Amino acid sequence: MKYMKEFITSFIRRPAFSTIEVKNFLERRGASKGYFKLMLQNLEHSQRIHRITKGSYTFHEEVQFVGYAFYPFYYGLEDALTLRGIWGQQTNPVVITPRKVRPGIREFHSRNYFVRRIQRKLFFGYALFKYQNFFIPVSDVEKTLIDIVHFRSKIPKETIAVVIDKCDKAKLCIYTNKLPPYLAERMKALIVEYS
Repeated sequence: MKYMKEFITSFIRRPAFSTIEVKNFLERRGASKGYFKLMLQNLEHSQRIHRITKGSYTFHEEVQFVGYAFYPFYYGLEDALTLRGIWGQQTNPVVITPRKVRPGIREFHSRNYFVRRIQRKLFFGYALFKYQNFFIPVSDVEKTLIDIVHFRSKIPKETIAVVIDKCDKAKLCIYTNKLPPYLAERMKALIVEYS
């Protein structure tokens, strides 16, 4: 296949990619309109690439890269606690996105991951975090605490106490002021409970 080597060299350095990116990449190099479909089918059939969701693929078998199929997104909740070393439990990735996608449990390479939807106005409070050879977006400690309250996650009380202790109080105050009143009240009640 004429464009295979150039495609692999370029796309293997990404955690994930879309069929549109592949189509544009190949058409800019002179490939015929439907060529990208044939190439993706061949690569998937030979297990050189792996399908995450419809229209999203990766060269990597690492489940922590599935979030890129739901861009924009960040990893949050229990996953963020694990990635940031706040607790030692192994967790499945938790992808948080404002996109209109079906939330719930999904599977990639026999590993579960969770997709959670969040309102656009609550989509903030994350930073890039080094994971293997890539940087992935992960909620910061303060936003992780807000998401725990927002999604009513079942986190042990002692872990919540540790998260509150690690929070930058000024940043948490700024974030709380951005929240809808009902969620801001729940946050304030939690802080009072653990003070």
